Amino acid sequence: MKVGSSKSAYHIGYLLLIILWGTTAASKLGNLNEFKTELAKQVFSENLAAFLLIAVPVSELVTAALLAFSKTRLYGIIASLLLIIAFTIYIALILAGYFSKVPCSCGGVLKLLGWKSHLIFNVIFTAITITTLTIHLKQEVRDKER
Repeated sequence: MKVGSSKSAYHIGYLLLIILWGTTAASKLGNLNEFKTELAKQVFSENLAAFLLIAVPVSELVTAALLAFSKTRLYGIIASLLLIIAFTIYIALILAGYFSKVPCSCGGVLKLLGWKSHLIFNVIFTAITITTLTIHLKQEVRDKER
């Protein structure tokens, strides 16, 4: 990949991640009662659901904010990778029949997807995140060599 095209892929990657985390967090926070109700339907304990009610949208917002600034972008990409992997594993466990109840407490347009489509979406965003991280790290190496 040429430097210019990798730079474009990098910008597109982190911008897509900002949109993903910003919109999903905004959707959850904008419909906090609905998100709370969906979490209560999960197999999680009441304490875990109460923690996730705040932790999930806050972590999504913090991740989006970290991605927005060049000085913190690497942390945002790493946080994105951790979040998307966690959500992807959860969906894979749902599809494997691990949980007895499987309501979707996702935000935004993701709520409209079925679980298989949601898994595909997450796998695509995992690939975008890994690609963005790889480009970022390669650029850091190039910058240090100068």
